[in-house]
Amino acid sequence: MFADRIEGKWIDLFADVFARCKVGTGDQCAVLSESQSRALNVRLAELALLRLGAKPFHVVVPTPRQTAPVPIRSTGASNVLQGFDAAVQALSASVFVADCTLEGLMHAPELPRVLKGGARVLYISNEHPDVLERLVPSPADEQKVRAGMRRLREAKTMDVTSAAGTRLSVRVEGARVGGVWGYTEKPGTLSHWPGGLCLCFPRSGSVNGTLVMAPGDLNLTFKRYLESAVRLTIENDYVVAIDGDSLDAELMREYFAAWGERDAYAVSHVGWGMNPRARWDALVMYDRRDVNGTEQRAFAGNFLYSTGANEVAGRYTLGHYDLPLRHCTIRLDGETIVDGGRLQGELA
Repeated sequence: MFADRIEGKWIDLFADVFARCKVGTGDQCAVLSESQSRALNVRLAELALLRLGAKPFHVVVPTPRQTAPVPIRSTGASNVLQGFDAAVQALSASVFVADCTLEGLMHAPELPRVLKGGARVLYISNEHPDVLERLVPSPADEQKVRAGMRRLREAKTMDVTSAAGTRLSVRVEGARVGGVWGYTEKPGTLSHWPGGLCLCFPRSGSVNGTLVMAPGDLNLTFKRYLESAVRLTIENDYVVAIDGDSLDAELMREYFAAWGERDAYAVSHVGWGMNPRARWDALVMYDRRDVNGTEQRAFAGNFLYSTGANEVAGRYTLGHYDLPLRHCTIRLDGETIVDGGRLQGELA
């Protein structure tokens, strides 16, 4: 669909976002990539850093051999730095890291070491710049996401319902709360672009109920819209039943089972989308190689349910689903913050 050609507007775009990350003249900045990274984004990151007067250098590692039983997609847990202590040291000594790996360092085991050195890390989602261009972050995004994070930190319970049949109860007291608006200014922190999410990682045994995915909801591990309803029964964090006679349900059952480990069925994080420019329907406009689905995680008013690794609950697995649902109502301690898929009050 697109020619992978460097465009001046995309250099400007990357430079604008990096400037929001407080990249300045003389800053030593790393561009982290792997052999299978999107070369266009790697080059744009370098040129944008040069335009800002920074001093970029590249850390390039081979994409590791795949050892998982099924393809791994969009986990936020890149394994490219395993065994590369010198690379980790170089990243941690940087002022800023443009993370152009396929999966991103969000849940990578080496991330704490990188952040401890004070680096600001921005994961540039593995999307074509055409996607990134529509989703430039702004200070207004930050203000909205921070407001949502405050509400989530103050809450003890989250209840999610929908006309399709979702009835989910989440204990969020003591959960680790996060939020992403698309850039980061503070040393020792990470964000990702596109942004626009509020979420939390609940403690063990916090999630119970039924999650009903309706036609038009998304399974972003598959980069696929559901065409038939799928019902997930969740007991003490774990999916214990996947009901549905459709291909959608069968694909989910097969991918869950392929991992051969119970924790692949457990909740990773829950939250909602905050980005008013992100569109749930944009996935149909792109070839799959041109998108990573981050936009669909962030569209305003979605309920995002994810399975897989949850460090707060002491669970580690590469099995991962990101499942954005439309038309849900989300309540924190009984107060509605999303009504039928629409953000309410100060979050709108």
